Amino acid sequence: MKSNQVVAARFGGFSSLSARWRRSLRAAAMAMLLLVLPLGSGAAQAAPAAPAGSGAHVYLVRGILNIFSLGMDQIAAKLQQQGINATVHNHLMWASIADDAAAEYRSGRAKTIILVGHSSGATCLPDIVARLDRQGVPVKLAIGLDSVFHTSLAGRVGRYINLYVANGAGTRVEKTSNFRGTLENVDVENVPGISHLSIDKNELIQQKVIAAIDAAVQGGPGGAPQASATKRAAVALPN
Repeated sequence: MKSNQVVAARFGGFSSLSARWRRSLRAAAMAMLLLVLPLGSGAAQAAPAAPAGSGAHVYLVRGILNIFSLGMDQIAAKLQQQGINATVHNHLMWASIADDAAAEYRSGRAKTIILVGHSSGATCLPDIVARLDRQGVPVKLAIGLDSVFHTSLAGRVGRYINLYVANGAGTRVEKTSNFRGTLENVDVENVPGISHLSIDKNELIQQKVIAAIDAAVQGGPGGAPQASATKRAAVALPN
């Protein structure tokens, strides 16, 4: 009887260890998927860097207190190295961001408007999109990183990608009847080391954000496509 209890205890410990190994292997496999799959595409390689002088302006919007979203600065620096005009802003200035983008678009200095925001900076992206739409200015691409409040989307945007940590502070974005474009809600909670405070600084997420921006810039100017769809995906971002 005692021998059976010892065997059971050992077997139970082995099962627990196996479960931990399975979780570790699954996390590693998900990380590999992120490395080989570009954001929102089934292709095997990320888009190459966009050419200099592309006519695009990427507005990156920080979150609360303007100090916890330094990943926006990192992404901006990488885009600037590619020759893409990228600027970082305080989310409290969202209306000024929209008005500046509209002025650049009308003047011809910017042919492609792209928005990226983290936390409260992601929460205000739908407001920027709607304000630009009222001024007749299309947004080619918008990427939100873990918006902290439930938001709804209206206006024109070619592609809106909402990356959120479902088991944390992040929420989905919902489209309204006045939305024209493509909306993708992507749950990234299984990305190793991901959290609300780290999502903007995560190297894998930054790679995917920049790949999506490069693809949008290479696609040239344009507004929202005629079709409208909402896509869900797990860690494959999406498949």
